[in-house]
Amino acid sequence: MRTSLEKFAINQERAGTLSIFRLGVFAALLAISGLYAPSARALDVDADDYSAGALPAGTNLGLLYGQFVNRDANYSAGQRVGNGTLDSEVGILRYAHFVEIGPFIADPQFLLPFGHLQGSGDLGALGQTTGVGDLILASTIWLYNKPESNLFFGITPVLYVPIGTYNSSNGLNLGENRWKGALQAGWVIPVFVKELVLQLVGDVTFYGNNTSYGARGQTLQQLPLVSLQSWFKYAVTPDFDIRLGATYYAGGQTKVNSTVSSDSLSTVNFKVGFAWNFAPSWNIMALYGRDISVDNGLREANRVNLRLMKAF
Repeated sequence: MRTSLEKFAINQERAGTLSIFRLGVFAALLAISGLYAPSARALDVDADDYSAGALPAGTNLGLLYGQFVNRDANYSAGQRVGNGTLDSEVGILRYAHFVEIGPFIADPQFLLPFGHLQGSGDLGALGQTTGVGDLILASTIWLYNKPESNLFFGITPVLYVPIGTYNSSNGLNLGENRWKGALQAGWVIPVFVKELVLQLVGDVTFYGNNTSYGARGQTLQQLPLVSLQSWFKYAVTPDFDIRLGATYYAGGQTKVNSTVSSDSLSTVNFKVGFAWNFAPSWNIMALYGRDISVDNGLREANRVNLRLMKAF
């Protein structure tokens, strides 16, 4: 059996490219987040994304993210192979507007990523790239919304529009040159005391084909990817909280033309951080995270996510 690093080199020789991007954690008070490709991770949510149903119609949110990730190892069947690293610095511009749809609250929104990727060591041949990621359109619809009891349930359809920077001859791309869709559901319930809440989220991501994968214009296909996520959030004060979360990713096996890769994900990740309303209508969030178990693919050794949010 070939190691994932050997398969990586063979695929690079055959296809000439690898598109890698992960959005990571998104904002407090909003639903959704992201991934990196081609073995893209699913929609990562923050600790109170699904508590956003408490916001009234007419609310606008403007957000700016900074996400900094060091991936320090490549894994195949649970075994580390090679010493390559992939570093990324990604920003995200985001806007959401809350509306009423019949008896329900929804938050139609868009997200536009941009940033820089660079490989080194065994992945140094990938080089580096700077550009814009694919546009993300989404909206959570809260079907059950009881802010006074900290009880929420919502669903979030997501569409990824392939407008990002993509060149099939490049080793790294922020755009993926394919349509994607996802469906997510999230629950929020109090635990023992009103200051402590548990958020449980499940989602599945579906992938269209990239018919211009690599310098030879091959076709990249990918099976659906599933994630299960849990967050505990404790409100120390009405304006400051601490949070701890874990995520399990599974699936997402890829195929280039007729060659099937043994690259299905089975990854466990944790994050810890805080959010603070430091001024009226302003909020900052900071999270630290890393992978603690990886079966296939690149391991995130260190991740720092920052977010500045303005409500108006």
